[in-house]
Amino acid sequence: MFTGIIEAVGSLQKVEPRSGDLRLTINSGRLDLSDVKLGDSIATNGVCLTVVELTGQGYVADVSLETLEYSTLSGLAVGSALNLEKALTPSTRLGGHLVSGHVDGVGKIVSIEPSGRSTVYWVEAPVNLARYIAHKGSITVDGVSLTVNKVDGCRFALNIVPHTQQETIITGYRAGTEINLEVDVLARYLERLTDPSLREESPSAPASLTAGFLAEHGFMK
Repeated sequence: MFTGIIEAVGSLQKVEPRSGDLRLTINSGRLDLSDVKLGDSIATNGVCLTVVELTGQGYVADVSLETLEYSTLSGLAVGSALNLEKALTPSTRLGGHLVSGHVDGVGKIVSIEPSGRSTVYWVEAPVNLARYIAHKGSITVDGVSLTVNKVDGCRFALNIVPHTQQETIITGYRAGTEINLEVDVLARYLERLTDPSLREESPSAPASLTAGFLAEHGFMK
């Protein structure tokens, strides 16, 4: 698990095809790897990757076909900047929200607008993910925990303050940039819990746990 608070910006050093999937060598920049060992997880542009080798300048990780299909990692060029975050510990401050590092799909920046000292980025999400994105809800973009400021169909707006732009790869976004999206895990669990098709398969589920019940008690609109 992660918090969505980026610790460093690294870069892609090397890409090796391995029987259909990829092995990535990553320069970790100023990310402190002194407490990282083989098998540990590092969120790389929001994708939870397992460290298989430490190089002295960073780490090496394998990327499966499943991950390549649902993320932007397959299209990255050598030299691409990467948001990096080590897995959280029990003593980590949860400054963002709970992030699994399991990317749900790829979105696209459609417009960028100045707003005072901040910048508003409009993002288009895949249709199958749009229902999980809510006004003032949480969304993870390339590993960054952000708040959704507006929603318009499959599009949503993010207000990015100067600090976040300076400390992440967001400063390099342009219209058309593809980004990794991870929706709030709570939204997925709520959908599963309220799925009427599973009622008979789960007779132990409380009969009162319905969409109407959740809306009545302030969990849904």
